[in-house]
Amino acid sequence: MDNFVFRAQRRLKIIDSSKLFQGVVIAVILLSALLIGAKTHNLSASAIAVLTLLDLCITIFFVIEITIRFFAHQNKKQFFRSGWNIFDTFIVIGSLVPLGGSGVLLARLLRVFRVLRLVSMVPELRLLINSLLKAIPRMGYIALLMFVIFYIYAAVGSMYFHQINETLWGDVSISMLTLFRIATFEDWTDVMYETMIVYPFSWIYYLTFIFLTAFIFLNMMVGTVLEVMSQEHENHRAELHGETGDGGEPASRAQIEKLEQELAEIKSLLLQSQSK
Repeated sequence: MDNFVFRAQRRLKIIDSSKLFQGVVIAVILLSALLIGAKTHNLSASAIAVLTLLDLCITIFFVIEITIRFFAHQNKKQFFRSGWNIFDTFIVIGSLVPLGGSGVLLARLLRVFRVLRLVSMVPELRLLINSLLKAIPRMGYIALLMFVIFYIYAAVGSMYFHQINETLWGDVSISMLTLFRIATFEDWTDVMYETMIVYPFSWIYYLTFIFLTAFIFLNMMVGTVLEVMSQEHENHRAELHGETGDGGEPASRAQIEKLEQELAEIKSLLLQSQSK
């Protein structure tokens, strides 16, 4: 009995790790996305029946696929310690909610989220999402500093410009919305020229705000994401090649090249000593 279970688990693991099976899963996910888009059009009753049948087949396929992945995993408890596995299982279980009845909106919403399973199936997309999640704590401090700048400029704008345009500068909260419009360059010159009629030097207010938000803070956000993404790519590449550095951390390419250079120098010194 144990041998049968072991052989079955081994076969399921081979199926789960095969490129063909993963390609079929990705193709079914893309088909599911196309079905979601097709259902937004005005279709005939026969076409809707065909799409409903295809949706049922896709749901059954996802149930079989997640079952294969679960039983192919050696440690069943470890399977649900992965956030991606929990996400996939939740989406698959949610897809089993019937489209009829009072939960029709929830069922349709969960079927829309099936498209996100493409992220869990493609390693490169998982790497991007992991990088973004790890960058969020760092970006939080930048966002807090941006909020402080927004609040200061909104308070100043509300004090000086509320008499010019109550709709745009009536209070601090409305002024922050106006500043967000300016930061996104949505007709911001119209707002600036309106205040320049009363305050000719108010252009300094707008240019300094745009310089801080659109150039400095935005570039800081982008730089933070790129730094974390570069670290994740380096760690992923090191794990694939089995490279480890000090303390069990993945070794960088610079460390490996430095080690190779040192070995080459030692080899040349040994050759020179032997020739003498």
